[in-house]
Amino acid sequence: MQIMKKKLLMVFAALLMTVSASAQFEEGKMYCGASLTGLNLSYNGADELNLGLQAKAGYFITDDIMLSAQLGYQTSSSDVIPNHYEVGAGARYYIEQNGIFLGAGAKYVHTGHYNDFMPGVEVGYAFFISKTVTIEPALYYDQSLKDHSQYSTIGLKVGIGIYL
Repeated sequence: MQIMKKKLLMVFAALLMTVSASAQFEEGKMYCGASLTGLNLSYNGADELNLGLQAKAGYFITDDIMLSAQLGYQTSSSDVIPNHYEVGAGARYYIEQNGIFLGAGAKYVHTGHYNDFMPGVEVGYAFFISKTVTIEPALYYDQSLKDHSQYSTIGLKVGIGIYL
């Protein structure tokens, strides 16, 4: 009987988390967040060390769909891909029942040696640590239109998001 009570309590707690999480993905809500990318957890043909920081702001145009803008800076130990700045826009679709999000977007990458346009996709999870704050791990893929074999990147990023 004790085991059954614990299981019911866990199911109830999970249900409460889902209800409070879905309330954050409503039309008119705003989002701001920051992500740490790279940490040697990304791969492309030219990088040895890849570390980056991204800032993102978004707005829910309808329930579960957010449009966003981002700014970023990447540093690398490779001479092929030097430090660069990026600016981009995208969209996310949130699956309310579990906090998983699917994202797509594009960014413009600028460095002294080259410019690139990179469309990308991501899949992540919005894990609520409070009513409005999340930890957001995500897998991403950025496709380089300049040189696929050298600059296209697959990786892991970990971010913190605030839903207002």
